[in-house]
Amino acid sequence: MEDKTLQGRQADRVRQFSVFTPNRLGRLHDLINMLGAQEIHVLALMVLDTTDSSIIRLVVDDPEQAHSLLLKHGFPFTESELSVVEVDGVSGLRSLLTSLLEAEININYLYSLIVHPRGKPLLALNIEDNEIAEQTLRRHQFRVLMQADLSR
Repeated sequence: MEDKTLQGRQADRVRQFSVFTPNRLGRLHDLINMLGAQEIHVLALMVLDTTDSSIIRLVVDDPEQAHSLLLKHGFPFTESELSVVEVDGVSGLRSLLTSLLEAEININYLYSLIVHPRGKPLLALNIEDNEIAEQTLRRHQFRVLMQADLSR
């Protein structure tokens, strides 16, 4: 029974947290320190700010514990799934974008991950249809990572 659960979890897409916070000095620091105090490692980070508020998008190595901490400390957030793809340099980026364009798959946004397992850059993509996009990318020989590939 435990093997089935583990296998199911390995197939989970990478989870992204979008944390909503007032745009004020030290808020990002507070969030990162709160996670770090529990040994949760931030693997990717993007901050979108306006005059009054910010959205902090992040990927961590322990999403279950991060979820609990965000709730406990009163950080408003949402969760979404990302497709994380290994890219081999500039030509790999062009090839990835071409593959998705040919399949008519829209990219809402993307950002790079801080970590590089196997020494290759990773891109986190928020796309309109993860399943079709991942099938397309695999057909074009891209390695698509799951949460288990990034987690401890």
